Amino acid sequence: MSTVQEIESAMRKLKPEELQQVRDWLEDFLEDQMEFTPEFEAGIRKSEREMAAGLRPRVRRPATKDIAHR
Repeated sequence: MSTVQEIESAMRKLKPEELQQVRDWLEDFLEDQMEFTPEFEAGIRKSEREMAAGLRPRVRRPATKDIAHR
């Protein structure tokens, strides 16, 4: 079993508030790893336009395999 599979298995056992703690930590961690590139800034601007238009912007587009796990 891979480390990712072990993490996925452990996360399925967490309470909703614990999952939220993991999500908050992961979002902070990933944000710290991001580089502020022109493409990243363009994504921010696009999200701002979508929100101004009343749409719900997507932070990331799930890969096809991610959808299969849901």
